[in-house]
Amino acid sequence: MSGKRENPKCFALRDRRMDGNELTLTVPSPPLPDGEAPRALPAHLDGLAERARGYAEASSSANTRRAYASDWKHFLKWCRRQQIEAAPDPQVVGLYITALASGSAAPGLKAAAVSTIERKLSALAWNFQQLGQRLDRADRHIATVLAGIRNTQGRPPVQKEAVLADDLVAMLEILNRGSLRGLRDRAILLIGFAGGLRRSEIVGLDVGRDQTEDGRGWVEIKDEGVLVSVRGKTGWGTVEIGRGSSDTTCPVVALKTWLSLGKIAHGPIFRRVRGDEPGEIGSERLGDREVARLVKRAALAAGVRGDLSVGEREMAFAGHSLRSGLASSAEVDERYVQKQLRHASAEMTRRYQRRRDRFRVNLTKAAGL
Repeated sequence: MSGKRENPKCFALRDRRMDGNELTLTVPSPPLPDGEAPRALPAHLDGLAERARGYAEASSSANTRRAYASDWKHFLKWCRRQQIEAAPDPQVVGLYITALASGSAAPGLKAAAVSTIERKLSALAWNFQQLGQRLDRADRHIATVLAGIRNTQGRPPVQKEAVLADDLVAMLEILNRGSLRGLRDRAILLIGFAGGLRRSEIVGLDVGRDQTEDGRGWVEIKDEGVLVSVRGKTGWGTVEIGRGSSDTTCPVVALKTWLSLGKIAHGPIFRRVRGDEPGEIGSERLGDREVARLVKRAALAAGVRGDLSVGEREMAFAGHSLRSGLASSAEVDERYVQKQLRHASAEMTRRYQRRRDRFRVNLTKAAGL
């Protein structure tokens, strides 16, 4: 950029990957006007600067930061191949999303779904914002092209299959109650289902408050059930998990059994189990992807949705199947489900109620036909 001088100071967001490697997204400060020298912070503000970096990291989830870093890298590579500047120019970004939609953004890349393109636009806007620049997504070069992509390539969202109460009972039956891994998995499925928790929220739970730096919440076991304090997408909330009608399907009993036999009194609740049965419990927190794998594996083994082909069933289930399963199974007033899932609107809750109200009301007959 002519007339501008780059500020050598930069701001780095770091995140520890599940495989132990560190991902660093470095965002340089905005260019400085000619003649203006970059100002170094006084040494006594180093502590505040470090804390500011921590708050900046906490503004988004680790998964979001990973996705935004990957999307930003993809955009920079595309700009280099086209020999154009990676600037917040709506015309350039409009051409980029056109390339994504047509499958020509990179060699061997398939046409991107509308949801993927929208996420990449959010990533570009966020990254440009960190550079002190603004991407105008309402500009006609972006908004009109995106509207056309939605009209020509848009399709209904693909939702994961809901695990209903009867499905969950069948999934619990295939787990080995004589192994630590089986006890842990029972607690994960029941707590995740009854609490309507996301997979990251399940594995982020600690035994008590402020026990780990990476914890996303903690539990309090009461006579009536379990109080779960959890940090979700929109901040902190409290979830009530009541006791079940039977010990075999009670989330509170499953949790207490896992904590007792696993000798877990501090730190992460759900941890890796090594070795053959009964297994040995490690100290590290279970990754959120393990919840998705558990739900998929248990649903397949239990024959859930046996009317589907094997390939369809493998794609049908994931961690969100527990959350949507509660919304679809609970025969209560909708507002209670909305509160449990911590949704801002009833419309969002209805999206999770996959099969609950299907054909419950027959408007054809009600109309007199």
